Amino acid sequence: MPRLFTAIEVPDEVGDALSTYRGGLSGARWIDVENYHITLRFLGDIDEETAHEAAYQLGTVRRAPFDVVIEGLDAFGGERPRALIARVAPSPAIMELQAEHERLIRRTGLPAEKRKFTPHVTLARLRDASPRGVAEYLGLRGGPPGLAFRAERFVIYSSRDSVGGGPYLVEAAYPLR
Repeated sequence: MPRLFTAIEVPDEVGDALSTYRGGLSGARWIDVENYHITLRFLGDIDEETAHEAAYQLGTVRRAPFDVVIEGLDAFGGERPRALIARVAPSPAIMELQAEHERLIRRTGLPAEKRKFTPHVTLARLRDASPRGVAEYLGLRGGPPGLAFRAERFVIYSSRDSVGGGPYLVEAAYPLR
């Protein structure tokens, strides 16, 4: 069974703008632009019955579309940077949607997510990138000012085990209404 996760898709024009930050960082494995997304809840490698139950539960979500704002560039990992990201403003709408996904997915019997939700778009996975190199990269680039889009739906993505993630396939889509 492929790995499953719920996410908000990043529109092409926003992905294109974020792709201009590719390059110039040693140790970065850049994510393909078509795979940019904001993960809401990781489900993992689950059996078909649990996947169907998760899809059913997520179908009960009733939320209005909302604006997603990219705040800037950052990195996860501190002294051992592991990912270069575009930070997403933690608006009440995205935080509440993610919390609802967490509750619904736990109803299927899956364990609670261990990590605190930090909305972001992963731009690159970092391997052997120096903290200094990452800090210099971030200092020179600042971030994408005024980059935003309207989230009109969320999806369940599947992914195959691969280096750097992707390709991701939409298994189910749920409109925000």
